Amino acid sequence: MSGLAGLLAGRTPPGAYRWHAAYDVADVRHTVELAGRRFAHVDGAHVATAPELHDALAAALGFPDWYGRNLDALHDCLGDLPGGPGSTVLLWDAWGGLARAEPRVFGIAVELLEESLTLLLRGPGPDLALPWLD
Repeated sequence: MSGLAGLLAGRTPPGAYRWHAAYDVADVRHTVELAGRRFAHVDGAHVATAPELHDALAAALGFPDWYGRNLDALHDCLGDLPGGPGSTVLLWDAWGGLARAEPRVFGIAVELLEESLTLLLRGPGPDLALPWLD
């Protein structure tokens, strides 16, 4: 987990990254939480539409019941995450389906997420102008 270790140690800045490591989600969670960060996970295999994305993010990030399930509400709720920017690590597996089906929504969501947390996009998908973590 060398790329993740560098990120958690502050040698790599928070933001959005492609990540190809095949570690089990439980192991990633343990590593992130051991470093004092919050961990969230989205299984993108079940996310192919904007409503499914909002449901998955609400569940993963513990958004309140009043979350409006739109991009404006996402922006608002991300601003309320505890600990400030970068203190939450969101591992989004199998993100490619949504990126292909809803490219505009996906692009805006990634921009919003990378402003508020550390986003790790794992799995195949369209080419993105994002750095690789490891």
